[in-house]
Amino acid sequence: MNSNTTMRMRCAAALTALAALTVLGLAGCGSSTGTSGGGSGTAAGQAVTVPANTSGPGGTVIVYGKADAANTLDVYEDFRCPVCDRLERADGATIQQLADNGTYKIQYHMGTFLDDNLGGSGSVAALAAAGAALNESPAKYEQFRTVLYANQPDEQNDAFASADHLLELAAKVPGLRSAAFDQAVRNGTYKPWAQRVGAAFAGSGVTGTPTVLLNGTTLTLFDSGTGEPITPAQYQALVQQTIGAKK
Repeated sequence: MNSNTTMRMRCAAALTALAALTVLGLAGCGSSTGTSGGGSGTAAGQAVTVPANTSGPGGTVIVYGKADAANTLDVYEDFRCPVCDRLERADGATIQQLADNGTYKIQYHMGTFLDDNLGGSGSVAALAAAGAALNESPAKYEQFRTVLYANQPDEQNDAFASADHLLELAAKVPGLRSAAFDQAVRNGTYKPWAQRVGAAFAGSGVTGTPTVLLNGTTLTLFDSGTGEPITPAQYQALVQQTIGAKK
């Protein structure tokens, strides 16, 4: 079994376990720790600051691209997921390019389940910092998202839990660092929102990351034989084929 398959199974197994806990009413066990820890829920009565430029119920969906695009790409991922990182490295630039040229808009549905599965709070902390970037603009979010994946630690390493480390990474995005941004990251301003986003992901029915759907059709983005991501050319062809099939 290749390493990609093993890592994807870990991500899928984590979601399966979390889904089972949801059925039992036990999901979001980290919510009792407030905004300081991991988990996919928020404590009852806890104030939630929602970044600007969000969409969906409770501001849990992050949209990148032209709002009036004829097609929609739904992306389900977790910043600590190593297979999401592999897909991003192989096809991320092309995925973004097709959003930039209006082929589709991207709707990001972010998970934080790896904090529950592996321990720590890196998924929530990274998403909260990304929320601070989103509060500036969807473009800043997309740039910071790219930086996070380019600097993703090993899945067992909770490096994203460090505000100092996240701010070092944010410095790689031109114009993102500011007194307000730094304060939001250090104070965890958007952590309750990040936990809400994670809870929405947990209730979505998605059973593995990364999961990508175009107009509701799941795209197969990994070669079944090698376990490697498809090439950018194959991705573009798959997108055009999927769009054509809907007409």
